[in-house]
Amino acid sequence: MPQVTAPLADPAVRRVALVRLRLGLGDLLCSLPALHRLRAARPDLRVTLVTWAETAGVVERMGDAVDELLAFPGADDVPDRPPGREPDPASWAAFTAAAAARRFDLALQVYGDRPAANRVTAALGARLVGGFAPTGWTPPPGTEHLHLRYPLELHEAERHTRLFEHLGVPPAGPPVMAFPVPPAEEAGHAATLDRHGLVPGGYAVLHPGASSPTRMWPVERYAAVGDALAADGLAVVVTGGPGERPLGAAVAAAMRAPAVDLTGATGLGGLAALLRDAAVLVGNDTGSAHLAAAVGARSVTVFLPGDPVRWAHRGPRHRAVVADVPCAPCPHLVCPIDFRCADSVRPVDVLAAARALVAR
Repeated sequence: MPQVTAPLADPAVRRVALVRLRLGLGDLLCSLPALHRLRAARPDLRVTLVTWAETAGVVERMGDAVDELLAFPGADDVPDRPPGREPDPASWAAFTAAAAARRFDLALQVYGDRPAANRVTAALGARLVGGFAPTGWTPPPGTEHLHLRYPLELHEAERHTRLFEHLGVPPAGPPVMAFPVPPAEEAGHAATLDRHGLVPGGYAVLHPGASSPTRMWPVERYAAVGDALAADGLAVVVTGGPGERPLGAAVAAAMRAPAVDLTGATGLGGLAALLRDAAVLVGNDTGSAHLAAAVGARSVTVFLPGDPVRWAHRGPRHRAVVADVPCAPCPHLVCPIDFRCADSVRPVDVLAAARALVAR
């Protein structure tokens, strides 16, 4: 049998599983440019995204880029996991049986630089298995051409487009982020602006939350930036998810100027529209930064332990303010020392970046 060198261009490959075991909004949004290119190049493919059931709301937003979500039950060596979720051997058996029943032609590890995801990918029973080859991991003999050494030097969105190009999708320039807001959510957004006396371009958004404590710039520093932007004549809006209401309230309370606290009050589409129409977003290295990029908003992102090479969006509408400490970037979810990366990012620098974007 001849070797398949470009499986995503091979008409015999019709059923593809993509193993993306991430929970974050930003992770999935950064996958979307590559998925759109795959769909444009191969509209005949049936694409199954293997990920957590908790991401279903975001996966539905991907439209026809993904045909179905196959829920991942967890594994001991995969660190991403919803709160309280523990791997279950019985669920794993049902998961692998469901994967085998789909008779995948190709399964790809699109998770990242972790061999555990390659083991999950191999367990799906696909005819061909490939994807990212993590640092220090060697693909099984005969499958080297189906793998791409994980490209640490690229932005997250580019890593995925590069993998798909390696496997047969035609190159199409830099990846383009996107996130549609349907009419019903546009109407809800307009009502939110009207209810709080906000006008497009006349307000700044502060998004102080993040998925881990080490990514969260301190409350008092957000408040200082908010007060300065209010003094510039902008209304200030605080946003976040439902679980971040105490954090949003703390930022609003720490400000001298009044702030509109919409933490937990907008759905995903409403937040996207709110960011799109803001004069600027100031937030952490988290999903809001990627949502802002997807809707064309102006954004300043504070990077503490996060990797700006991987996650900072480029272009004239985005600024990254990066911690100036030798231990960053780092993988810790809770800082084991003195959180010096947060101390190294000064409000005056974040404010200068925000004002530069507003002036544009």
